Amino acid sequence: MESQKISLTDIAYIAGLFDADGCVSYKKYPKKRKGVKKDYLTWNIRLEIAMTDLNVVKFVYQTLMVGTFHKKPPGQGQLGKKMQWRWRCSHRDAYQVAKLMWPFAQVKLHKLEQIIDHYEPEYKDPNVVSLEAYRNE
Repeated sequence: MESQKISLTDIAYIAGLFDADGCVSYKKYPKKRKGVKKDYLTWNIRLEIAMTDLNVVKFVYQTLMVGTFHKKPPGQGQLGKKMQWRWRCSHRDAYQVAKLMWPFAQVKLHKLEQIIDHYEPEYKDPNVVSLEAYRNE
């Protein structure tokens, strides 16, 4: 995540939006490799917000400045459905965003903590306060 100042109000808004309309993926799944019989486990660590309001999703993307932002048109046979807009980030970007939202999250708090705890032992960015240190302040 780029070095920038994000207001607490914006972070709290994004955390609330994420609690309502966001999705947290934190799971391990087997993945096949070509020419190899044995599967190996791969982590799927991702945060995503999908909704039909372009301005809200664009605000999240422009505020956080990480991840991807794209549209997903309705599929065939879905007449009358609106265009869907999606923001998503994964792995260490998801870790950084989870750290931002953690103090404000309610519904997705446990899943965000799983992402934070996944990276906390090995990822020591001097600009990121550890979860334990934050709680003890």
